This record gives sequence, structure tokens and C-alpha cells, in this order.
Amino acid sequence: MTKADLINLIAEKAGITRVKAETVVNTIFDSMVEALMRDDRIEIRGFGSFVNRQYDAYKGRNPRTGEVINVEEKKLPFFKVGKELKEDINKGPKKKA
Repeated sequence: MTKADLINLIAEKAGITRVKAETVVNTIFDSMVEALMRDDRIEIRGFGSFVNRQYDAYKGRNPRTGEVINVEEKKLPFFKVGKELKEDINKGPKKKA
């Protein structure tokens, strides 16, 4: 599902215009990005949670040239699936072999 698909689905299900649905989706995503930038944890019950993971600096290697490079420390967002979502996905319709 793409962002555009999500916007269209929300517009249809909520009976609102596509422009209003796009505003809703953008507001939610922007709020989530801002929370992660503040190092806040995002928890959506029944779905999952987003947290930043801190990675220390290390020496890496350019695979093309073999040159040693310094990789700076960084934070990366990490998603952990919720128990209910995991169970729902595993109970979902079975694919034919």
C-alpha cells in the first residue's frame, strides 16, 4: 500500500475529500517524524512501536574500492511489531500452494 492508496482509502471510508484525507495522513506522519526527532517513543496499541536505536561510530570498508572509511555514530528508527498485529497476520487467509 502506498501513501496515495492510504489517502484514497481514508477518504472513501470516512466520506471526506481526498484533500482532507491527505491532510490527516500528512499530519500523522509529520507528528511521528517530529516525535522520533525528539527521541520520543511512538506506541500504537495493537499495531507496534517505533523507537530510535543508537549506533556507535565504527570503521567500515567501501566494498568497491576496499578503502577504510569512518562511519559516524547515528540513530536509526526501528519498528517492533505488536503482538496483536503479529497474531492477525499469522491468522490471515492462507495462500494456495
